[in-house]
Amino acid sequence: MTTTTGPVRPTASLKSTAPRLRTVRRRTAGRPRRSVLLTVLTGVVLVYSLLPLVWLLISATKSQQGLARSFGLWFDSDFDLWHNIAATFTYQDGVFGRWLLNTLLYVVVGAGGATFLAVLGGYALAKFAFPGKRAVFAVVIGAVAVPGTALAVPTFLMFSKMGLTDTPWAVIIPSLISPFGLYLMWVFATEAIPTELMEAARIDGASELRTFFTVALPLLAPGTVTVLLFTTVATWNNYFLPLIMLKDPDWYPLTLGLDSWNKQAQTAGGEAIPHLVLTGSLLTIVPLIAAFLLLQKYWQSGLSAGSVKE
Repeated sequence: MTTTTGPVRPTASLKSTAPRLRTVRRRTAGRPRRSVLLTVLTGVVLVYSLLPLVWLLISATKSQQGLARSFGLWFDSDFDLWHNIAATFTYQDGVFGRWLLNTLLYVVVGAGGATFLAVLGGYALAKFAFPGKRAVFAVVIGAVAVPGTALAVPTFLMFSKMGLTDTPWAVIIPSLISPFGLYLMWVFATEAIPTELMEAARIDGASELRTFFTVALPLLAPGTVTVLLFTTVATWNNYFLPLIMLKDPDWYPLTLGLDSWNKQAQTAGGEAIPHLVLTGSLLTIVPLIAAFLLLQKYWQSGLSAGSVKE
């Protein structure tokens, strides 16, 4: 009788009949699911958004004659971008530079003041209880729903009675009020600022003003930057309010000034300058693009995450 020692090796028949197990691919949590339809839609939106900018950039490199003899989405034989920029700033004794400074004034004082008031109001409405808070909420929601054009005529009549029309204050003062910015900061401050941090600052002897600037304001940075960008874009592109408030071209913003250049060809003896209008439009959007690129790093959520241990 013979005995075998060592491990028993499976035969070929057993290997062939053994069932194969399927390997299950598990999707990791950090790996999003790809969607072809969503990718195509995103590409369409991207092309739709960038195509006007590409056309504007290409058109700004052409002379007035080049605009008529070349294809809209391709360059002309003559590259006149630098000449067009110089002509834009020197045309009509350099009035374009004055319009640019006016727009910066309206943005810094108007949009900056609107952002500061929205931050103060949103913080107070989110973290303090007072009688009539629900009524204030209803008023803010109602103000958000009312379009700005509906208030333009009553605002003009009110400023006309006060003698402020045709002055920079007629554009700056209405820009200081941003109902949407106030509502946004109200909602953001409710979640971004833990009440425990405020109570800890008060226990340490900090005043309400110091608590706001040292504790609350850093936590409100993402919401503040968001409101600042919204108000900056709204003030920079504001056209209808300056149109009804201002008559003196020296106080025009860029939107109204470029529109006057575009319309002067329709007047008797007016000069058509489409190449300068396009170049001025390109120069107008450059500061907005720079602001978005410089401030996007502040768009971060969860700055207060982990600051309070529960």
